[in-house]
Amino acid sequence: MTLNAQFLKSKFEAGLTYPEYLKTDPSKAESWQKIFDQIKLTPEQTKLIGGFVREMPVVVSTGIWCGDCVQQLPLLQKIAEANPVIKVRYLDRDQHSDLAEQIKICGGMRVPVAIFLAEDFEPVSIFGDRTLTRYRALASKQLGASCPLPGAPVPQDELNATLQDWLDEVERVQLLLRLSGRLREKHGD
Repeated sequence: MTLNAQFLKSKFEAGLTYPEYLKTDPSKAESWQKIFDQIKLTPEQTKLIGGFVREMPVVVSTGIWCGDCVQQLPLLQKIAEANPVIKVRYLDRDQHSDLAEQIKICGGMRVPVAIFLAEDFEPVSIFGDRTLTRYRALASKQLGASCPLPGAPVPQDELNATLQDWLDEVERVQLLLRLSGRLREKHGD
């Protein structure tokens, strides 16, 4: 297998929506929902996201048990819900190891890893496993564990900065899609 459009389209189609994914383990869903409810997009962020016009499928390799996923993916979902052109699907890393093997980070099957795609499922960007803000926070706390416990409190300023990290990547991908000669020719813009 390779990360080609056909393979990625099949993974997108096999993926779960956010509510479906949370239902895979209701005992963990509360932690995810708590972070989702805690974060708010600013009016400026909402306006920026609302201006996106290129369809952007996103396939995320994740683990509902993972603290980094709990602390980041509700933020990505909040961004996606601000514009219907952003369509995120969640795949359990262990159930989709054929994908996880191809998107290893530093030699390991890490989570979360988001694969941003063009409308025809051509890969555009791979982003994960932690944003810069998450790495800075972990480094400053000198945590020895590779993954904090799900449900551990996250300071609001760290959540806001991590949200901005994810939004910066989503915006970067949207601009890449808007400036793509191939897609501009297709859409006549």
